Amino acid sequence: MDRMIYLSMSGAKATMQRQDTLAHNLANVSTVGFRAELAAFRAVPVQGSGASTRVYALESTPGYNAEAGNVTATGRNLDVAMKGNAWLAVQGLDGTEAYTRAGALDVSSDGTLATMGGLTVLGDGGPIQVPPNSEVHIAADGTVSAKGTTGGSTAVGKLKLVTPEGPLQRGIDGLFRAEEGDLPADASARVQDGALEGSNVSAVETMVAMITAARQFEAQMKMLQTAESDEQAAAQLLSMS
Repeated sequence: MDRMIYLSMSGAKATMQRQDTLAHNLANVSTVGFRAELAAFRAVPVQGSGASTRVYALESTPGYNAEAGNVTATGRNLDVAMKGNAWLAVQGLDGTEAYTRAGALDVSSDGTLATMGGLTVLGDGGPIQVPPNSEVHIAADGTVSAKGTTGGSTAVGKLKLVTPEGPLQRGIDGLFRAEEGDLPADASARVQDGALEGSNVSAVETMVAMITAARQFEAQMKMLQTAESDEQAAAQLLSMS
């Protein structure tokens, strides 16, 4: 009897956690460069004396969906969409190097090239400084040029673009990092200027998955109710003997 309770209880909890993951993905369906978080179930034996035959069902996040999102032309000079498996290097709030596919850039008040979220964009030699009152253009290889009021265009830096060989690790800040540390710049990486890559979350598929998870949760709760009624019936039979 208690085996059914263990399975149903842990299954219901794992399904609720899956709903949280799906809801997070759905909330970011319009977030530029967002990568959908994957979810999976795994069985974990219960540790302890007399519990070796009991198993928990746990929800785990094995990684993210690496498929590229749809690219939309914006016509804005500071918008870039990374091509292939290229990632843009930025400086996280903790000071470490991190990577993102969100290419909506801007120039801060002190002339530093940054993301719309205020993160400093890293170049091959560090942060990129843009002269005041300049018109910024970004080439396909990531070279950043500033055109002044005199009409002349000068290269002020080059975006650090990396191409990881394996999957990256998503941090709690939403940025991605390599397990082995900072990645070297990839000279062959390319960007598309005047465009942004959207989220790779499918709203329809995610909503269907949420409905399925809700039905799974209901089934787990019915199993708990069945276990309770069976226990009550067994108790009545024992009291009659």
